[in-house]
Amino acid sequence: MVNDSFIHAVAGAAGGILAMTATYPLVFLSTRAANETQGKNKSTYQAVVDVLRREGLFGLYNGLDSSLLGIAVANGVYYYFYESTKGVIVRSRSGTEALSTLESILAGLISGSATTVISNPVWVIQAAQTVSGMNAISGEASAPSPSRRLGVLATAAHLLHTGGPAAFFRGLTPALVLVVNPVLQYTFFEQLKNALVRRRRMAGRMGPLLTDWDFFLLGAVSKFVATGVTYPYIVVKSRLQAGHATAERYRSALHGLRTIIAEEGIGGIYKGVGSKLLQSVLTAAILFASQRRIYELTKKVTFIHVSETHVFTNF
Repeated sequence: MVNDSFIHAVAGAAGGILAMTATYPLVFLSTRAANETQGKNKSTYQAVVDVLRREGLFGLYNGLDSSLLGIAVANGVYYYFYESTKGVIVRSRSGTEALSTLESILAGLISGSATTVISNPVWVIQAAQTVSGMNAISGEASAPSPSRRLGVLATAAHLLHTGGPAAFFRGLTPALVLVVNPVLQYTFFEQLKNALVRRRRMAGRMGPLLTDWDFFLLGAVSKFVATGVTYPYIVVKSRLQAGHATAERYRSALHGLRTIIAEEGIGGIYKGVGSKLLQSVLTAAILFASQRRIYELTKKVTFIHVSETHVFTNF
């Protein structure tokens, strides 16, 4: 019989691909904005028009292939480790299968750390693809020509040639700090979900206690809080992973934050926050709703016992 954690991993990867495809232009815009250091505060509309004028419609999807690979790997790994860790915790004690706040944090830290280390090379490739047009326009020597967009393998070869194997682990430190993002998201989600379930049970509600709409809203609210709190580190991580020229001076993630604030003002650590919040909220909402359905469908096919579902989003 197929392992239940493996089914969660497959469903999570499929849900992630669906959500990333639907929201990728917002991922692209927020990454570009986070790497902008010239003090330009473009609206989302202005940024879209600028990309369309310089790079065409498909410019908004530059890096989509590596992003789909990245979210599939990230979600699959996170799901597997989260469900495995949850199973160990539940079996080690008596009582309900619902995780407490501390148990949710522990499971999230273990799963998030494993996911970050394994998937970081893919996100470095995605960031390099996304800002390649920016770098070429600004005249950075290491940037490939915007007239020929490099695919995943070509971008990986370019990174290996210019930076060696270490290039694939750029931004790993702030990325590990950002493990707190899904921890905050899932802790908040779990507690809201548990409170809602208890309330409906006390009210004697018949039928399913949680609907797809509940998962959609809970996922959106929890991701909004998590991304809003951690966004400054997302900016530092994005610049490091993209190989931004100014990021070479960052001695650490914290030094990067101080440098950005000193040179660009407090607004520098929130560049692209609008499109990022919108993308993160929509992605999480779609994931929480669609992954649950994908898991149940897969479970019916494989005759696996139903268990609670969780989704990981690192972009």
